[in-house]
Amino acid sequence: MLPRIRFLMSSRCFGLQRRIQVDDSVVYRLNLLLVNRFNGFSSWSVSSDLPDWFKYAGDQGANDSNDDFFVLPGDDGKLGGRIGRLRVFGNETDSRTTLQSGLDDYVEKISRVLRRNLDSHEATVRDLDGCGIDISKELVDRVLKRFSNDWKSALSFFRWVGSQRNYSHDADSYNAMVDILGKMKQFDEMWDLVEEMNQQSGFISLVTMSKIMRRYAGVRKWRRAVDAFNEMERFGLKKDTAAMNVLLDTLCKERRVERAREVFLELKSKIQPDAHTFNILIHGWCKAQRLDEAEWTMEEMGRHGFRPCVVSYTSIVEEYCRMKNFQKVDSLLDEMQAKGCPPNVVTYTIVMHALGKAKETDSALQIFERMKRNGCSPDTSFFNSLLYIMGRAGRQEDARRVLDEMINSGNSPNITTYNTLISIACLHSQEEYAIKLLQTMERSSCKPDLQTYAPLLKLFCWRKWMKVLAYLIHDMHEKDISLDLGTYTLLIRGLCGVKKLTHACLFFEEMVLKGHVPKYRTYQLLMEELDKNGMWKKKEIIQQWMAQAEGKKKLGCSRVQGI
Repeated sequence: MLPRIRFLMSSRCFGLQRRIQVDDSVVYRLNLLLVNRFNGFSSWSVSSDLPDWFKYAGDQGANDSNDDFFVLPGDDGKLGGRIGRLRVFGNETDSRTTLQSGLDDYVEKISRVLRRNLDSHEATVRDLDGCGIDISKELVDRVLKRFSNDWKSALSFFRWVGSQRNYSHDADSYNAMVDILGKMKQFDEMWDLVEEMNQQSGFISLVTMSKIMRRYAGVRKWRRAVDAFNEMERFGLKKDTAAMNVLLDTLCKERRVERAREVFLELKSKIQPDAHTFNILIHGWCKAQRLDEAEWTMEEMGRHGFRPCVVSYTSIVEEYCRMKNFQKVDSLLDEMQAKGCPPNVVTYTIVMHALGKAKETDSALQIFERMKRNGCSPDTSFFNSLLYIMGRAGRQEDARRVLDEMINSGNSPNITTYNTLISIACLHSQEEYAIKLLQTMERSSCKPDLQTYAPLLKLFCWRKWMKVLAYLIHDMHEKDISLDLGTYTLLIRGLCGVKKLTHACLFFEEMVLKGHVPKYRTYQLLMEELDKNGMWKKKEIIQQWMAQAEGKKKLGCSRVQGI
């Protein structure tokens, strides 16, 4: 059992009184607030400090007569909204009282223009020209982040900015745009941009080529990833050890370790490998469940003058964890200690997480004690994993103690900590606690991301609290969090479940306009619901949108094959 850590606060929930010395740092006070929130995990009573839209959400239900509240973010145009600028927390009537109000206003203006003109670059240029916007690097970064899953809008904005006389894109902005196009499988446009970068001295770097290789490998275009590596010299880049390692790592992470091995054998006479090269291959063989090849690569590593290190052993340990062969894992940990290559916090985190997934929670806790005995200090990632295990197992008291020890050992909660706690709260239907955690994130330096909102959206779809869902979507919009295919799918299915079919159709339309190809199951579900409710015209429109999405997908595939 974990030790009880004392802290300065009264915990009504557990009837405990604890004390420590408190410093004046903002982070520490936020951490204490987080502990305070966590102590309320097991009780559900609506607190006065929660926003009104949440406190009374349960009274609305799925049959709210006001059908106007659930709309897409933007203006009052084609995909516009009626809610306007909202804040999930704080003063909802005036959210522009921060130092960034001017930048926020510009981002909102640009967003409205881009959403209004999804199919027309000319209209976008005309409207942006009339906005009176002061362009800055921070503004460009914000907009590209907000539209990172909407390549058309991102590229349209990027081109408009590039045409302005008083501003020039830097290499970072180009790389961000290259990554967006690669993620959305727009490889023709991606290469056009790379050629444009090539006209600017020093703009193309290993970072650029890494993004290209990884995006090709991510859609199983492994030959194209290798071709991109071979193109590096044309752009003035060296095909050195670092570049080779990026290619090998890209192939191994996409489970093409055999191809990575072939590339290595082809290149090793021209490019000197390093220890990292072999560790990449060892990890790749382990991911492919080829332990014999992984162990042979460790021997080859020694023949090249590199001693297997904790990274090498950890890959082997991870594969035995996947196999749930924890007896072998235990002997490997002892072997590492005996060979003067002791397990590090990453090794212990992997083992502990595997034990938790195998529902061996007590054994996971024993790993924590073993790690401390061996002089290895846990880090934030380790505590996050342990919190996840305790929360999933329903051991809330142990999870609270883990959080206590995490904070008092000097490990400040990060975004993964909050995301883990929010996920656990949603799993146990602790709506109030999940929203309070989101409030705490708002006040801290940890800014929410898409993973923060995913369990919340899922929970409130299930609860049929559509106003809360609407406010969360608008909050995501204001935080420049771009909806991806998975989020659109979740929302459409949730809206179908509560018969908000008009709004489900709007999300379907926006998803296609942003270049996503809807999953067939999602399309089929929406079509069935429209058919059941006699919405024939809507059904015909959705059919047209699906045909458009599939047509663009086929066109994109044919273009990629020709590259």
